[in-house]
Amino acid sequence: MLLDAVARPPTLVEKVCQSLASIAQRDLEQDDGWLPTERSLATQLGVSRGVVREATKRLEQQGLLEIRQGRGTRTVNRLHKPLNGALELALPDEAERLRQLTEVRFMVEPENARLAAERATKPQLARLNEALERLATATVFEESVTADMDFHRSLAEASGNQIAALLLNSLSDLLHASLMRGYKRVAPDTAIKQHRAIVKAIERGDRNAAARAMRDHLTTARDDLGLKPKRSARR
Repeated sequence: MLLDAVARPPTLVEKVCQSLASIAQRDLEQDDGWLPTERSLATQLGVSRGVVREATKRLEQQGLLEIRQGRGTRTVNRLHKPLNGALELALPDEAERLRQLTEVRFMVEPENARLAAERATKPQLARLNEALERLATATVFEESVTADMDFHRSLAEASGNQIAALLLNSLSDLLHASLMRGYKRVAPDTAIKQHRAIVKAIERGDRNAAARAMRDHLTTARDDLGLKPKRSARR
C-alpha cells in the first residue's frame, strides 16, 4: 500500500520569503528599490532579525534581492542569474550552449507565438510592435540585439504563461550572446521581415501561422549562427 506524502507546512523562513518576495515584486513594478531595514522588517513581520536575515539571503541567491553591506537591501530582477551560472558550469563550451539554447527555443517559442495569437492584449501587442519598430530602425547591431531580446520577451509575456516568460528571462544572458553572434555575422533585414510576419499572424489571431512564422525565424537564426542540428548517434 502506497501512502500519500504528508504536506509539510511552510517554515517561518519560507513564510517570510513569501512576504518579502511580494514586497519586492511590488517595488519592482513601482520602481521603488529599497526594502525597509532588517530591524523594521522583523518588527513588521513579527519575527526575529535572524529569520529576516536568512530569508533575504535566500532571495538574494534566487536573484530577487541584492544585499549591500552598509546600505541595505534592494529589489532587483536577476531571476535568470542562478540558471545562467549553472549553464556555464554544465556546458563550458559556448558553441554547445548556443546549440542547445536553439533547441530549447524550438521547443518553447513557437508555442509562445501560438498562445500569443489567442491571448495577447492590446498593450502587449503595442509592446511587440514597439520592439519591432526599434529593431527596424536600429543603426548599430547592439541596438538590434536589445530590440530583438525585448521582442522575444514581450512575446513570451503575451503568451499569458508566466512560466514561459520567466524561462525566457532566465535564459536572457545566453540569448544575448546568441543574438550578438548572429547580428555580427549577418544583416538584420531577414530578421526584421520574419519578426513582422510573427506579429501580423498574432494580430490576425492565426495560431498556426504564428507558430510557423516563429519556427521559420528560429531556423534562420540557427543557420545564421552556423549551428547544425545534432544528429542521433544510433545507426
